[in-house]
Amino acid sequence: MGKTTKKSAKKFASSGQLKKTIESRRKHQQAKKKIQSRRGAKGKGKEREIANDNDATSEEEDVEEPIKKDKSKVKSVDDFLGAKFMEDDDEEDGEEDDEQPDSEENGDEESIADDQSFASIDDLEDEGTAHVAELSKLAEKDPEFYKYLQENDKELLEFDPNQSDEDEDEDEQIDQDGDTDMDAESTPILTNEILQKWKKALLEHRSLRALRRLLIAFRSAAHMNEEDQVLAWSIDSSTMYRKLITTTLRFTPIVLEHHLPYKILPNGKFKPPAQSPKQRTIQKLVLSYFNNIIHLIPQLTDNEMIQLSLTGSAKILPYTITSRKSVKAYLKRCLELWSTAEDSVRIAAFLAIRKLASSHDDMILDIVLKSAYLELVRSSKSTSVHKLPSINLMKNSASELFCMDHATAYQHAFGYVRQLAIHLRNSMKTKTKEAYKLVYNWQYVHSVDFWSLVLARACSLETQVERGQESELKPLIYPLVQVSLGAIKLVSNARSFPFHLHIIRSMLHLSRHTKTFIPLSSYIVPIITSALAFKKPKSSTLRPFDFDSNIRAPSQYLKTRVYIDGLVEESTFVLAEWLASPPIQGSIAFPEVIVPVVVTLRKALKSARSASQGALGKEIGMVKGLVERAEESAKWIEQERKGVGFAPGETAEVERWESALKVDESPLAKYVKVQQKARAKRKSLV
Repeated sequence: MGKTTKKSAKKFASSGQLKKTIESRRKHQQAKKKIQSRRGAKGKGKEREIANDNDATSEEEDVEEPIKKDKSKVKSVDDFLGAKFMEDDDEEDGEEDDEQPDSEENGDEESIADDQSFASIDDLEDEGTAHVAELSKLAEKDPEFYKYLQENDKELLEFDPNQSDEDEDEDEQIDQDGDTDMDAESTPILTNEILQKWKKALLEHRSLRALRRLLIAFRSAAHMNEEDQVLAWSIDSSTMYRKLITTTLRFTPIVLEHHLPYKILPNGKFKPPAQSPKQRTIQKLVLSYFNNIIHLIPQLTDNEMIQLSLTGSAKILPYTITSRKSVKAYLKRCLELWSTAEDSVRIAAFLAIRKLASSHDDMILDIVLKSAYLELVRSSKSTSVHKLPSINLMKNSASELFCMDHATAYQHAFGYVRQLAIHLRNSMKTKTKEAYKLVYNWQYVHSVDFWSLVLARACSLETQVERGQESELKPLIYPLVQVSLGAIKLVSNARSFPFHLHIIRSMLHLSRHTKTFIPLSSYIVPIITSALAFKKPKSSTLRPFDFDSNIRAPSQYLKTRVYIDGLVEESTFVLAEWLASPPIQGSIAFPEVIVPVVVTLRKALKSARSASQGALGKEIGMVKGLVERAEESAKWIEQERKGVGFAPGETAEVERWESALKVDESPLAKYVKVQQKARAKRKSLV
């Protein structure tokens, strides 16, 4: 009895590309023979025999058995046309590079349309006929089970694989007409009626045949402006173009999830679908679609369409995660949008990156974390008033990525914090202007601030309670603080005070969230005292200095009233925030902690009154108000601890008392709230 030819083989034979394919296969075999002869590998004779057998095979046999796997690693038609060998994870190895054919042969393969490459998808739908035959025999073999199905699952017995045959036959006729037209150098035009039929088949029957045709049309949309591409469909209007892209992006994940469901683990990570013949067949189609999305995204100009592309592509990541090459290309595209696009698109890009980082494969998470941090550092090289909000968005979103897996994040954080320490050490050793620039730059400031955000989020008490254990990132708090305080001490002059305040704010954020005591007063108080030491500031018409978007004061601002006024106001507010933070204000030893601060500031106020002769009245008033609030808070703590009956050495009792203390009710905390509202109102008016 003769062997039946599959539908995919028939369609491939009728496509007109048979001769070109056979020639490409023979070229591939010849290239492989040359490589093997140069290497002098073992089993050379055996491979030569296999190659000769393949050359002697008739054209009919090449068509009838396109998906058989050959033990000699000769690619099948589907694998060869799908260029699967180009997407292997180990393609960087020298051996596989040697075995790949020349670039000319690759170009021949890419010119072949995708509908031949993915024709085996249609064979999956033919399984429905065999299913009906099995159901018809079930009544004779197992009447009791057949009766059970009649009562409980009647829809299964009424399954009709030919229900949508008429629509599919029409589509097949269109495909055949399209093939004929392609031979005549004209491409069929995609109409709304054809698209609606595909959409109906997808929604009602989850048809893989309709999905294949839709994705081939999507490829035509993605490559429609390229001259060297052989496209299956022509799109003649922007409306049809938009409908095709929208339909594909919305319904492809639904059909894939129906046929190949994937697992979501309890920790929120996902695993790709289990390996099966069906999965392997569909994966080639999905990978082609995924690469077409990557190719399409830079061409889109509408933000809504870009968001839809990112959302739709993120939903099919579980099916493409095995292709490392495609994943890296997709991540690169998402990072570009995350760092440069508008806020709505940036958020959509971040969600896609976070979905990628949720993979069960730890190697993917490593790639995501490293790439995200490097993109953040590159984007923060120059900072302005307009660019600062976007950089802050990147820092906040990237810190969320690093908190997904603390153990994996520790390896990256350790290396990058150590890198900051090396830059600081080199600057301290060399002591030149160029060496100081390694530290006194925006990238260093944003890096310190970013790691402060990561550690503050990962090591907060709320996160510790949620995880039920201490974070693996907590040991990095001490080295980060040491590096940050060392950077402040590197250069101490009036022009570098804005840089100092940036680093101090980052440390203050870390201290507040992790309840860690960081001695910042010894770095803030000198800024205030040096500002009060100016006897008669110069008057000027310069604009108020913006401390948020500058790390170095221009020379024309030095010794001016505008700069000194802003410096005292900013440093006084930061000192007030530090004093009102839980590790300081919430400490039972607060009255003793603030003694050096109060004594130093009162001494500076006394000197400023006599030296300036009223020229620094506003600045003296701001500092005096802070000192008075601090003394009132000290008295408030003394009143609260009056009835304490335990000794300072009983740490458990001390921690219990401090946790019960309501810090927000202290005079200093109320003072800080008033200052925050005033500053926010002032910024809104600017």
